[in-house]
Amino acid sequence: MAESVIDDAVLVLSELLSNACKHGRPLGDALAGDGDVRAAWQVDAGGRLVVEVTDGGGPTRPAPAKPSVTAHGGRGLNIITALADDWGVRDDARGEVTVWVVVHDDVHDPDAGHRRDDFAARISAPAVSEIPGLDFADAFDELG
Repeated sequence: MAESVIDDAVLVLSELLSNACKHGRPLGDALAGDGDVRAAWQVDAGGRLVVEVTDGGGPTRPAPAKPSVTAHGGRGLNIITALADDWGVRDDARGEVTVWVVVHDDVHDPDAGHRRDDFAARISAPAVSEIPGLDFADAFDELG
């Protein structure tokens, strides 16, 4: 794997683990001390790196959020979407939820590098000037 793919996979794994710990229930019997999450990776038949994290499910389905400019979180799945060829959620009969991500691969996907170039623009909040109803000029007019 290219070093850039590994770097992206590490960031994706970090986001998935953070989400699992924050939003998911642990696997197994947490009262018995074996509550945990499971992380895995594999190279698929097409040579792409697939990263997955499994937890005990949560109150909501994983979905990208639209955080406010001042939000302290809510960007994780947007980051994953920006770095991934594809991602999704798989449920099983025990209630376990697995979020899987196919990480961009510059070798198999020549456009991956171009998507990485505008990464910050795709995951950042809108410019203050684009937020409706927020006009600093009015505040300063009152000061004289």
